[in-house]
Amino acid sequence: MFIDVLKYALIAIFALAMVCSALNSIRSRRTTDPIAIGLYRSWTNIWMGSMLIILSLILMFVFTGSTLSVVVEALFLIIGAYNLFAGLRNRSYYARLQQHADGGTGKTSGQSA
Repeated sequence: MFIDVLKYALIAIFALAMVCSALNSIRSRRTTDPIAIGLYRSWTNIWMGSMLIILSLILMFVFTGSTLSVVVEALFLIIGAYNLFAGLRNRSYYARLQQHADGGTGKTSGQSA
């Protein structure tokens, strides 16, 4: 009973991650600002990584422990973890880049003109 509820919850989370990944991918292709493109693509990587990790967890609960199943699950888990790590690293880089770009636009730091 608990395993069935867990499977359905993982499938719902997988669907949410898939939609978020697709939306960020579309956003990254429609914007023209290079920093925003990098931020959207990093979020796409984060969602894709979590999607692959969730998919490997779903496969662990659905299929029996055959050798091929374990290899595919481990492969999805490793690729998902790498995608998640790369997305987080890129997001922090582009967030800092955006912060420096916003700070260097001539804004005053609370001083009156």
